[in-house]
Amino acid sequence: MRNLVTFLLLGLALCHALTMVMGYRGDEEEDWLREREREEEEQEREGRGRYPQGEDWFVLQDSRRVVQTEAGEMRVVRSPGGRILDRQLHMGFITMEPKSLFVPQYIDSSLIIFIRRGEAKVGNIYKDDLAERTLKTGDIYRISAGSAFYIVNTGEGQRLHIICSIDPAESLGLREFQSFFIAGGTDPTSILSGFGLETLSNAFNVSSEEVEEILSSQNQGPIVHLSDSHEPRSMWSKFLQLKEQERLRHMKRMVEPHPREQDEDGEEIKWSWRKLLTSVFGTENKKERGTRKAPDSYNLYNRNPDFKNNYGWSIAVDDSDYSPLRHSGIGVYLVNLTAGSMMAPHVNPTATEYGIVLRGSGRIQIVYPNGTAAMSRKVSEGDVFVVPRYFAFCQISSRTGPFEFFGFTTSARKNRPQFLVGASSLLRTLPNPELAVAFGVSEYRLRNFTDAQREAVILPTAGVAQPDKKEKMRTEFDKVPRVIKNFGNDMIMGFD
Repeated sequence: MRNLVTFLLLGLALCHALTMVMGYRGDEEEDWLREREREEEEQEREGRGRYPQGEDWFVLQDSRRVVQTEAGEMRVVRSPGGRILDRQLHMGFITMEPKSLFVPQYIDSSLIIFIRRGEAKVGNIYKDDLAERTLKTGDIYRISAGSAFYIVNTGEGQRLHIICSIDPAESLGLREFQSFFIAGGTDPTSILSGFGLETLSNAFNVSSEEVEEILSSQNQGPIVHLSDSHEPRSMWSKFLQLKEQERLRHMKRMVEPHPREQDEDGEEIKWSWRKLLTSVFGTENKKERGTRKAPDSYNLYNRNPDFKNNYGWSIAVDDSDYSPLRHSGIGVYLVNLTAGSMMAPHVNPTATEYGIVLRGSGRIQIVYPNGTAAMSRKVSEGDVFVVPRYFAFCQISSRTGPFEFFGFTTSARKNRPQFLVGASSLLRTLPNPELAVAFGVSEYRLRNFTDAQREAVILPTAGVAQPDKKEKMRTEFDKVPRVIKNFGNDMIMGFD
């Protein structure tokens, strides 16, 4: 009995001690939380906190060269991390010399390629068959993750310039993307090299010596010359000059079968190494090729702009225009602003936007959700930028010439940007009484303010507006309250 009483007293003492400690820690934690809340409120007032910081966050400069040979190179610009982006999207830039080949490979990310300049032949495996497409300037074409492909610069005496989206949604997470080279030697190393000589000898039905020779001849890198003027002659230059049946003789009997899988349309397909390489380098039966028709390319310059006026034009391609985009969930856009014009301040409600300046120079202004300036930065040809979903922004062309930019969005659906200024703006759509109360001005003054701009989407600035429109802008602008007038001045005349 005495032991039980002692035990209960010890238990009560322990509980009291724990209560004191927990109370102390609770007070300490509450103080820390209050301090943290004060810091976050201060940061949000200053445009900091959970929002991305610094203009370098929006203008991407983390470029990495992943391939460099005498015949060409590939660079990749990495997108920023963080939860504020709805998905990450990297941009790749491929340059290939005339008569060069990007050797057959597959990667762990889907690609959407855009031919910026030049001509190319792109071959890739589509539903177990070879799909070859001849692409020209302005064409876009999709290659799915895991699909073997190769690229040949077919332009006579012209470099090939390609811009591509690299969507790592299906990637291994090793880095920006991971290439698996089907063909190669000592540089790059073919994935076939990982199998034993005896295995490959039996699979190809050739001698071990021939296997070893084939898999050790190429040392020119992932992008190689096909021209006879480059010595030593590339294995690929020799190989592609062989007749089809001679090429097939080297690739005929490969390991099969592999487990059945489903393609993007839900159809069951059967992959094998023999079919894969046979499709890349030839066919056993020409009648069988093309029975499953692969999608064609889509040319941006062959379609009419979605919007066009005297101050510029814009094109947006979604999955209703080019169905392969729905498999990647990526959209494509192209905008051209005349000198001194601006894309009206707007918001993308469905997608993050990534772009590169193709021509000219201009200024991009981005606004934080709390209404403070996130970035107002001059950009020129080659600069890559990102605008997070929901962030308000605008692009303003310099007065020295046109401003053209191209890019991708993280949604293949129609984006339907919401414009904040202009004839098609939200301010014209929302009811005047409520909006006037929200701004703290009369309905008359608000209407004069929102109706002063007669253009929509792409707007003139005071320096490029026609004379009668300039006078109209000055007249209407004189009626606007000083606070709003200063804001308008900053927006309309803010480009230096």
